[in-house]
Amino acid sequence: YTHITQKCWDYFVYLMRNVAASELCEWEVIRRPYSELQGCLELWADRLNYSYPNALAEQYIFQSHHRYFHNCTLEHPVYFDPPEDVLLAMIIAPICLIPFLVTLVIWRSKDGKAQA
Repeated sequence: YTHITQKCWDYFVYLMRNVAASELCEWEVIRRPYSELQGCLELWADRLNYSYPNALAEQYIFQSHHRYFHNCTLEHPVYFDPPEDVLLAMIIAPICLIPFLVTLVIWRSKDGKAQA
């Protein structure tokens, strides 16, 4: 498997020679070489009854990122869910306000009828 994964890597490097430095972060350009590397590693792991992902395959994937894609940044920020305590507070606060607001509306409507 070690010898075959090296062949997968060599083919990936060969494909990446056709990619200009200014295009290294464009997914449309690098999709094919990257998918070829991943597919080759996965195919041979499956054929040789290795688990996938495995340490050797991950090493080649990390190596590709380190060598070719280390300067790529996201154009748009990635948004993550807030921490659980903040999320819980954002959910519970409106739920707790509903009974208070219903009580306030009922109390105000009774007060209004007494004056009329």
